[in-house]
Parts: sequence; C-alpha cells; structure tokens
Amino acid sequence: MKLFNVYPINAINIVKGVGSNVFDDKGTEYLDLYGGHAVISIGHTHPHYVTRLEDQLHKIGFYSNSIEIPLQQQLAEKLGKVSGKQDYQLFLVNSGAEAIENALKLASFHNGRKKVVAFTGAFHGRTSLAVSVTDNPKIVAPINETDNVIRVPFNDEAALEQAFLQNEDISAVVIEGIQGVGGIQVASECMLQKIRSLCDKYDAVFIADGVQCGYGRTGKFYSQDFAGVNADIYTMAKGMGNGFPIGAISIAPKFQASFGMLGTTFGGNHLACAAALAVLEVIEQDNLMQNAAEVGGYLINELKKFKEVKEVRGRGLMIGIDMPAEFAHAKKDLLFKHHIFTGEAKPNVIRLLPALNLTKAHADQFLEAFTQVLKPATVLS
Repeated sequence: MKLFNVYPINAINIVKGVGSNVFDDKGTEYLDLYGGHAVISIGHTHPHYVTRLEDQLHKIGFYSNSIEIPLQQQLAEKLGKVSGKQDYQLFLVNSGAEAIENALKLASFHNGRKKVVAFTGAFHGRTSLAVSVTDNPKIVAPINETDNVIRVPFNDEAALEQAFLQNEDISAVVIEGIQGVGGIQVASECMLQKIRSLCDKYDAVFIADGVQCGYGRTGKFYSQDFAGVNADIYTMAKGMGNGFPIGAISIAPKFQASFGMLGTTFGGNHLACAAALAVLEVIEQDNLMQNAAEVGGYLINELKKFKEVKEVRGRGLMIGIDMPAEFAHAKKDLLFKHHIFTGEAKPNVIRLLPALNLTKAHADQFLEAFTQVLKPATVLS
C-alpha cells in the first residue's frame, strides 16, 4: 500500500525535537518557527509535558465518555481560569475542524436557523460544515456545497450589517480573530464589536474561531479578546495539546445541554486531557502569553525595518511577512540554506507560528538569516 499523495513534502526527516529546535536523521539542527501549523505551543518534548503523558499512560490512556473522567473537569477549571472565561462550558473533541462542526451545529440547535455568515479569506477546516464556511472552492467537494453560507468581505462592517438586513435566517457568524491560511489578516476590533452587537440584536451566535490564533499565541488567550467583547462559542485545537490531538469548544452559559446533543468517541480521553493540562500549566507557570507578546512584538518591530517587505501583519507570535514576488524564494532559502522552518500563505506571505516560549535569541537568529536571504537588500537604519 502507498500513502495517498496529498501533501507536498520537503525531503527532510525530523526525528527529534527539543524546545524550539528540531533535528533530522542526519543530525542537522533546525530552528522551528512554524511549530507544525501552530501546534507546538510550549516547545518540543517539554519535560513537564512528557512527564504528564508518561504518568497518565501508566494509569490509563483511554476509556469512553460513558464514565466519569475527572481529568475533564480539571481541564475545564484550568481552561476557564487561564482563558478568563470561567462561567463557560467545555465540550472536548479531537481537532479544529471538529470543533467548528460542533460550534455550528450547537448554534443551529440554539436558534433553529440554518444560515451562517463567513468571510473572504477564511479557513475553518476540511470536514463538511467546516469546509463549507472555508473560502477555498478547490477543497469544497460537490457534497459539501450549500446555500446556507453567506460570504462577506473580511473587515467590512457595512456588508455584514447588510447581510443581516437581507437574511432572516442567520444562525451564526464565524470569524478567525486573525486569519492564518488567509495570510495573517487581523480582524479589526471594530469588526468584532460589530459582530457582537448584530448577534445580540438578531439573536445570532458569535463563533470565534481560535484554532490557530488562540491559546495565548497573540498575547491574549483568544485573539478576539483584543476587541473587549465575548463571543458565544470559542473553538480551539492546534496548540491545545502541543502535538497530541485534541480540540474543544468553550460555550457561553446561555446554551443548554441535553443528552445526545453532541458526542464523540475519542474526545476528552485521559491522555488528551493530560496533554492539555500540561500545556495550560506551562502557559500559566511560565507566563507564556506575556512572552508571546514581548518576543512577538520585538520580531514585528524589527521586521518592519526591512524596506523590501511589503507589510508585516499579526499579533504576538502569529506573524505574517508579506513579500514582493521577487522574494518568492525566501521561505525555501530559510529552510534549506539557514535551516529555519517557517510557513507560507499564498501568494508570498511567510508565516511565523513558533512555540510561545520562543526566546529573543531565537528571534535574533531568524532576523540574521532573514537579512541574508534578502541580500543584496539593505535594512533601514
């Protein structure tokens, strides 16, 4: 049997990771500023994380949600404390797409409506409902096509208001606080506040997609928090388990649960909860949201000095470097000449999504390599 060939693969075999560095099978060391799509939130093989998982595995790794799992309640309490949403409710799943699926389903159950407002440039996942609100026709199969999605230009408040005036059946509005795949486009605080006010006015549900832009990456727990308003449902995954598959939705108190409304086999299993608790404990103990804000702010300020860069966007350690077409080679040069992993978004945006405990020394290592990649270009004094 062969693997189904859907991923463009770099010819690198990573066999070890420590902190913000990874090593291939030839012993070459790389600086990891991508974290496997924003997944590695507290660094590779963090000692506390490893111990937490090892200890749990020696007890029990899995049993179904038909029995008490105290680790789930411990995770809910810790997540409520660290996120500042202590009166919310937690439903645990396995991935970001599954979190979006359940958020949209819960919203529809809540108000009995079908239509969803989503935005240009959005990426919410590849499963059925999630891909229908994703703005990429190439990955929407005919079976996923629906008339229930209303697509509105990103950060266009007037268009959003018009959508509500023209549609009586809007169940929810779903938005990334910062679009990841869309090129690190930041939702304006005014736009997020407008979503809140319109959802209140029309009894729609505000879904804040924090799968990539959440979990402390921006310096606040959810990037939507910068707007000073609460969403009704927050989705999360990626950095939640530092590599262990886990996702969740955080649900406002106004939503009422009933048996069988939502369900999952693997969601909230013992190992997943142990991984997620370890992540939150490290974020809290090591002040990683503050570190993300400080080191990320330093990186953004330094990157803005490069006159060749079209634009630097983002918050904290979610950074997009919009490059002119002549520097389309930059990401590959960083990887193969300087051994630094970064991400990309079309057409020429370099994405930085490192662990939240990235050091200033690592940031300087990247900046030096970036200077070399841009030569003979110069940096503004």
